[in-house]
Amino acid sequence: MYAIVEIGGKQYKVEKDMVLNVDRTLQGKTDKLAIEKVLMLVDGEKILVGRPYLNNVKVSAAILKEINGKKVRGIKFKRRKNYTRTLGFRPRYLQVKIQDLVLQ
Repeated sequence: MYAIVEIGGKQYKVEKDMVLNVDRTLQGKTDKLAIEKVLMLVDGEKILVGRPYLNNVKVSAAILKEINGKKVRGIKFKRRKNYTRTLGFRPRYLQVKIQDLVLQ
């Protein structure tokens, strides 16, 4: 059984006991996360597709920790002007573990 969910404007394929990294900005200081934007649910031969979301499916997840992503580098330069600038940052993610997929 797996589901396609929308978290923070991005779509993820989730299964039970799966650990994934999502954007940090979507949640406060809680330990639980209830995902209600479920786009599709596949349970063996049974396939449910929402228009756009499924109302009778809930996905619950636990927030494990905050982590840093890989460093992203960028560069700005102007030719013949002796100007070069290197930019960079590390995105922050929440590491969540999918606990349950419930069809009500």
